[in-house]
Amino acid sequence: MHRGGLADHLPKSALVAFAALLAGGCVQGPDYEKPVVSVPDAYRFQLPADQVQNPSWWNAYADPHLDALVQEALASNRDLRIASARVDEFAAILAGTRSQAFPQVGYGLSGNRSRASEDLIPGIVDNKSTTFNSLLTASWEIDLWGRIRRETEAARANLLATEEARRGVTLTLISSVIAGYITLLDLDGQLRVAMATAEGRKKSVDLFQMRLDAGWISDFEMSQVRAEYESALQQIPGIRQAIATQEHALSVLVGRNPGAIERSDEPDPRFTPTVPAGLPSDLLLRRPDILQAEQQLIASNALIGAARALFFPRISLTGLFGFASGSLGNLFKGSSHTWSFTGDVAGPIYTGGGLTAAVDQAKARRDQSLANYELVIQNAFRDVEDSLADVRHSAEVRDIIRRRVETLRRGVELANERYENGYSDYLEVLDTERSLFNAELQLAAARGDYQRALVSLYRALGGDWTGVPPSAATSATGGATGQ
Repeated sequence: MHRGGLADHLPKSALVAFAALLAGGCVQGPDYEKPVVSVPDAYRFQLPADQVQNPSWWNAYADPHLDALVQEALASNRDLRIASARVDEFAAILAGTRSQAFPQVGYGLSGNRSRASEDLIPGIVDNKSTTFNSLLTASWEIDLWGRIRRETEAARANLLATEEARRGVTLTLISSVIAGYITLLDLDGQLRVAMATAEGRKKSVDLFQMRLDAGWISDFEMSQVRAEYESALQQIPGIRQAIATQEHALSVLVGRNPGAIERSDEPDPRFTPTVPAGLPSDLLLRRPDILQAEQQLIASNALIGAARALFFPRISLTGLFGFASGSLGNLFKGSSHTWSFTGDVAGPIYTGGGLTAAVDQAKARRDQSLANYELVIQNAFRDVEDSLADVRHSAEVRDIIRRRVETLRRGVELANERYENGYSDYLEVLDTERSLFNAELQLAAARGDYQRALVSLYRALGGDWTGVPPSAATSATGGATGQ
């Protein structure tokens, strides 16, 4: 005779409803909704849009040494390795959290040999016994209230936040390598100016020494020429020290021991990128710190549901199937099998407000994450505006100093003509040359300031701003659906 189980006595609709309850449950807590933030309509400062864009804009320098340094840093920088390892850590945390939703299966094997006391049980024929056990166990927590799903949602968001943090480290690393390389070229330019000036003044010293020996000039004029020559020489050791320090810093940044850095001899790289067209709201899809802050907000929001689910009972099913026998040879015979099935329901009755406090803590953390998200966005737009202003104004300063250098070079020529024709003393020539030397040093520094401003703009805009797809993290903005 066929004996039906419980399923045979339930209507089909009830089975469907029970299956849906087990699969979906009732997820606690609010679903994530992307906050509405105030975004400016346009950037206050804009750059000319007549230059050609480049996906990796520093390639426009056409400097293989710079490209090699960036690639070496991406492969060997220690900070980036740490950030990548943290991504692996949070990926493992997500896998561990997600595994709670699946049955946990294990096994056990045991053997026992024992002897009973004849004093306690007299008259027994054999006081020795042997037992063998082979067990397969399985347990499963039914996630009716969505605790595991909310914790998984939070773990996934934390993983994506960590990935964005890694992208942020990468962005900062690339920016630092380029800025450090530009600083090195800037110092090389200053060294060239100082050495060229010192060489020119050495020629003046030799010329005036001949004039002094011939009695055409005084010792006072000769001392002035020598003093200016020594002044130019004085600048060289300090610049060389700064170059060595910068080389060492750049070496460590790319992951090698301190040493020399191969670089270009180009004195003035001329390149201006184009700021992307469109609204500043595009920044919300690009900057790693904004995407990281949003994922942290998603995680905080999900943990509210996980805390609320603690109010409800936890339902778990445990099953055991195995064999038990007094001899190893009979262990796996049909008569030796054993099984059990247990369902447990456990829930809180009174916790002294502990569960309510846990929910309040989760809500407070969500509010903190929301405020941090809004603050990160505000600082991001300020960062972009500052960088745009820096690019524009550093370009203006560079052009002004360049025109001043051109004027002073002409002034030195005229001062020498006036001196040779007896219209002025040599002090006028020295003053003009001193001004030219300082202006040329300032021009080398101003060129570096402009290029570093471009690097800051690259970092502020979230990296290469031409055709880079938004991070995958931006698509993970939804949460589990509640009932």
